[in-house]
Parts: sequence; structure tokens; C-alpha cells
Amino acid sequence: MTDSSQAPRQFYIHGVTNAGKVFRPSDWAERLAGAMSSFRPGAPRGGGIGAFIGYSPYCVPQVVDGVRCVLVNEALRDIEPMAWDFVMDFARDNDLPVAEVCVLPDVAPPKKS
Repeated sequence: MTDSSQAPRQFYIHGVTNAGKVFRPSDWAERLAGAMSSFRPGAPRGGGIGAFIGYSPYCVPQVVDGVRCVLVNEALRDIEPMAWDFVMDFARDNDLPVAEVCVLPDVAPPKKS
């Protein structure tokens, strides 16, 4: 469980294996995020008729520096531990690196003098 006093961490699953090969198929990130689409705030467990079309905010495909990735929010673990395990096991089983995202705090721009 995440500590409720701090924001959940976020992780990237990187689409280049630890051996340096681009992971295939080319739409793997969209497929993985699509499988997690029903896990969202306020969604009924198990999806069904109340499920939405679109990606969950907890598992989003992205392209970073030209490489397909999936951004996974640790809050997914609190919502559905088996979904979190599925995503992390997918990365491990396919030799895909997982790295915590460094989120910088919001800082007001300097005032012009």
C-alpha cells in the first residue's frame, strides 16, 4: 500500500529491453494500457457496462525520446493489486526496464524586475 501522506509514485516501463532491443509488437504500450483501461477513479470493479472507452489515468502509453513507454501510477496497486502485479510482471517477463519518474515540484517562474 502507498503511504496516504504522499502522492503515489509513477514509473515508466521502457520499450527497449535490457538487452537493447526495441520491444515488439510496435503497439505493445497501447495494448498493455488498453488492458488496464477499466481501472480508473470511480469505475465499478470488473469494468462491464460502466467501463469507459479510453486509457486509465493509472496506466498511459507515451512516447519518450522516440521510444514507446507506459507510464504507470502506483495508485493502481491500491485500486487493484492484481492489475499492478500484471503490469509489473509484464515488464519483468519481457525484460523491460522499469524506472521511477522524477517529478519536479511546481515552482513559480521568477518575477521580472
